[in-house]
Amino acid sequence: MTKTDIIETAFNVWGREFYLNTSLSRIASELKVCKPALYRHFRNKQTLLEAMTKHFFDDFIASIKINYENALKTENKAEGIFMIVRGTTEYFAKNVNYFVFCMMNIYNREMQRISFVKEFKDRGLSLDFFQPLITRLIFATLIFHIAGFHKKEKSFVNTPGETEISNIINLICDITREGLGYNKEVIDTLDYEKLESQIYKTVMIIEDDALLKAVAGAVAKAGPWEASMEQVARRSGLSKSSLYCHFKNKQDMLHQLFMTESMRIIDFARQGMRQSDIPHEQLYLGIYFIVQYLRSKPDILVAMDWIRTRKLDLGSKGEKHNEQIAENLRIFDEINIKPHHNNACPFNKRKVSPWIFFLILSTLMIKNPKQEMEEVPDIDIRSLFRFLALGIRSVTTDIPIRRED
Repeated sequence: MTKTDIIETAFNVWGREFYLNTSLSRIASELKVCKPALYRHFRNKQTLLEAMTKHFFDDFIASIKINYENALKTENKAEGIFMIVRGTTEYFAKNVNYFVFCMMNIYNREMQRISFVKEFKDRGLSLDFFQPLITRLIFATLIFHIAGFHKKEKSFVNTPGETEISNIINLICDITREGLGYNKEVIDTLDYEKLESQIYKTVMIIEDDALLKAVAGAVAKAGPWEASMEQVARRSGLSKSSLYCHFKNKQDMLHQLFMTESMRIIDFARQGMRQSDIPHEQLYLGIYFIVQYLRSKPDILVAMDWIRTRKLDLGSKGEKHNEQIAENLRIFDEINIKPHHNNACPFNKRKVSPWIFFLILSTLMIKNPKQEMEEVPDIDIRSLFRFLALGIRSVTTDIPIRRED
């Protein structure tokens, strides 16, 4: 048994059970060795994680390095972006365990965050190819659709075929290129300040449910796995036994929190969308109202952020509950949006709202080096909207839209 054997097995265990804390015991069991045998190579889980991180970046960057180098040489910035997107998508589509490891390191707040910029720089590549926000939005779009791809293909038990991989690559490139396919000239004329001012004309007072507020605070601080009934009891001033008058168990408690807040978000977004009957204005108003709701409720923002990586453990009915949450968040289906699609792998309307919500959370959950939440300015929300509406046509003029409106 070598270090490489242990690292590769750790990736397999991590990928298969990413919603749990990967333990050395699980890895030893997978290798059919005793746990102390691992200590000859790694003194603890942290040293193994460091080795996995190095292994991942060595492999990932070696795989896409030619794409980056070619992208930097091309005079067409848009074409360079697609080289990078294509190479990255292909890598994660073919390596589900590495994808899960990368996703968890980016979005898991309990883990030490990895600096992609530093890791790339240490291996001779720069990430200064595009402005940081657009880079984050492109990567979040890739993450969202690759996660759906692996779920659909059941990649942990079935290796995706070349045709399926080619289809998802083309789909992600199309979405990155065009977004929802709006007319750029129309989007360029949007009066953001006028639309944003309408939120202050909207009278909406939502009284927080004190008990659910305590649940949200516990989830925001500890995460959904570690958040306990005891923590909620302390925050709410109730006894643990009293909580069972409101919730059947921890899973029911979490479910009620997410379902209640998702419906409140929808109600608030609808108030914004009703301020206009023009589709692209409705889209921005819906996005902006959701942003304002989450800005005003930081604990809810952090709690809802767990949905991004579908890590919420709601027991045996968790999958059904997650699907129900996703259905409830399909607020943007009400707008007359005609999303781009290709014949092989269509981007249907059912995916629009979850993708938008995913990007909103990805934008708002920016942290500084001290791991504190940053205040995201309105200009970033406008850039988010433009990316959703236009893809990278929002920041470059050398990409023509490929389909007719």
